[in-house]
Amino acid sequence: MVKRQFSNNSNRAARIASKVQTLVAEILRDNYSDDAILSGVSLVGAIAHGGLQFVRLFYYSRNPNIAVVQKRLNDVTRMIRFELAARMDQKYVPEIRFEYDNTLETADRIDALLENLDIGDNI
Repeated sequence: MVKRQFSNNSNRAARIASKVQTLVAEILRDNYSDDAILSGVSLVGAIAHGGLQFVRLFYYSRNPNIAVVQKRLNDVTRMIRFELAARMDQKYVPEIRFEYDNTLETADRIDALLENLDIGDNI
């Protein structure tokens, strides 16, 4: 019985995180498509925390200056959350935090390291 309850809570957290990710992506597209900094932002994942009070949104940006992108996202987070509240059909709207996802850079770095290995002599 406890296991089922935990499963439902984590399922709910995943559903809420996914819903927030989708809605915030729509908000960015609808309200900030003319913004040179935010127009290149793509949301790539979301995780709900703290009893669904917080959602971390992971993003990737084509802009190489991630500090500028992060500052701009932090500046508009309050307005995005206000719009999110209008679009969600929930009593409480979670706080949102944006975090840069460096998975692509890490994968490229690992690929480069693997290509530079000389494994022919070790076989």
